[in-house]
Amino acid sequence: MENEIQHHKCIIIGSGPAGYTAAVYAARANMHPILFTGPEPGGQLMITTDVENYPGYPDGIMGPAMMDEFRKQAERFGTDVRYEMISKVDFSGPVHKVWTEAGQEIHADSVVISTGASAKWLGLDSEKRLTNKGVSACAVCDGFFFKDMDVAVVGGGDTAAEEASYLAKLCPQVHLFVRRDEMRASKVMQDRVLNTENITVHWNTVTEEILGEEEVEAVRVKNTITGDVSEIPIKGFFVAIGHKPNTGIFKDWITLDDVGYIKTVPGTSRTNIEGVFASGDAQDRIYRQAVTAAGTGCMAALDAERYLVEKGVV
Repeated sequence: MENEIQHHKCIIIGSGPAGYTAAVYAARANMHPILFTGPEPGGQLMITTDVENYPGYPDGIMGPAMMDEFRKQAERFGTDVRYEMISKVDFSGPVHKVWTEAGQEIHADSVVISTGASAKWLGLDSEKRLTNKGVSACAVCDGFFFKDMDVAVVGGGDTAAEEASYLAKLCPQVHLFVRRDEMRASKVMQDRVLNTENITVHWNTVTEEILGEEEVEAVRVKNTITGDVSEIPIKGFFVAIGHKPNTGIFKDWITLDDVGYIKTVPGTSRTNIEGVFASGDAQDRIYRQAVTAAGTGCMAALDAERYLVEKGVV
C-alpha cells in the first residue's frame, strides 16, 4: 500500500556531492539507503558550468554532468534515489520519522542530512539571466575563468573580503561594492582588502543592474549618499552576501548555530540527536566546496554505519 509506513536502515535527505557520496558508502556497507533528492537534485552544482577543481577530472567537467555521474555511482551500488522532498521530521524517539511532501511517513534507524545551503542573491533579473555567463556566487569556484579581467564583488562581510582578496591575485582590478560606509568583515580581513592595491572599495554603493546580453559587460551602481549613478566595465560579477543553509525543517530537533548551520561534534558528523548525522554545506559555513562536501558525506555514512553496527542493525 502506498501510504503504508516504510522502515529503512538509512535515509539520506538531500543530494549533491555530500548526499551522493554518503549514498555510495552506505550502499556498499549494505545499509540499503534511500536518498531523497529534494527540490534541486544535484544541489548547487546543477547551476555551475565548468568544474575544474575537483580531483579526477583533469579536463574539467560540467556541474550537472558531474552530479549525474555521482548519482549513477550511488545507484550502481543499490541506492534507491527518490525525486521527492522531505517536508517534516520527528527525531523525538530512537526510530526517526520523516514525511515526504506527498504525506508518506517513513521510519529510519539512521538519517544523514545533506540538504546543503543556498547562496543569497540580490534579486535582479539581470543577475538571474547572466548566472554562469559572468555572474557567480563563488570566486574560488569560478575566479580562474576571469584571469586577467576586471571583476566586481558585492558584499561587506568576511566572505566578500575573502572573495575580493582571492580575485585580486588573478585580476588586474577588483571593484568591491559595500552598501554602507563600513564593512562588517573582521578587522584583519578589512585591513587585507584596504591594503591591496588593485582592490577599489566603493562605499555606500548598491548595484542597480548588471549589463550585458550574452555575457557580463559592465555593472551600473548608485551611490546612496550622493545619488550618483555610474557604469563600470567588468567581465565577472561575484555576489558575496552570504549563504542560507537549508535546515529549516530540522530547527526543532537539531542544534543549529546563529545562522542556521547544523552543529556537529568536532571531528565527526554526529549531531545532538543520536543516529542523525550531518554533511556538506548544511553544516559547513567555511569551505563550501564540492570536494569537502563529498568528504563529509563519506564521514556521515561511516559514522552511521558504526552507529547501526553498535545497535545491531547491520
